[in-house]
Amino acid sequence: MQIIKYLIKGEKMSLTKKILLFAVGTSSMFGAEATVQTIKSSLFGPLGAGLVAIGAGIGIGMLAFSAASAIARQPEAAKEITGAVNLPLFLLEGVAIIALVVCLLAVF
Repeated sequence: MQIIKYLIKGEKMSLTKKILLFAVGTSSMFGAEATVQTIKSSLFGPLGAGLVAIGAGIGIGMLAFSAASAIARQPEAAKEITGAVNLPLFLLEGVAIIALVVCLLAVF
């Protein structure tokens, strides 16, 4: 009842109330159309997997390009640059693999 008062009178709402309002609205929207959600997830799972692969490829390419440029500018610092590049590279690949698994689970 208070949410309607906030909407009608235009009073300021706290962030918590806005989040709850959004959560209730979206949960009722997704709960009403279960079959449509199944169709959407089976259609958008492969699309999401493709976007993940493209995004990870772009990220890894940018990381490798930056590392190669840095090594070309300062060849004596190649070991330090390579060591600093490995951790973000592994994290990026790990996130991409997790995202691919989530997209495949959305399909099945």
